[in-house]
Amino acid sequence: TAFFHGGLTEEIYMALPPGYTPKEGTTLPPNPVCRLKKSIYGLKQASRQWFLKFSSTLRKLKFKKSHSDHTLFVRNNDGKYLAVLVYVDDM
Repeated sequence: TAFFHGGLTEEIYMALPPGYTPKEGTTLPPNPVCRLKKSIYGLKQASRQWFLKFSSTLRKLKFKKSHSDHTLFVRNNDGKYLAVLVYVDDM
């Protein structure tokens, strides 16, 4: 479900889902599309958007991104060391 909360920075449009019916009295133009405001499962950009949101949240929590592995975030606070390693969409 994390993919559903990923915001989109670029404009992405998709064909209307099968079975979609407009409100009564409304007509649709030929080949209608809808603009996505949030990421959906199966979208090619979904995992990238999720990672951008996740990494920015970790940085706000004072984690630092590793130079050797861009999916490794570390935080050292008063001698307590915490490492978070992200693999695809798993921690």
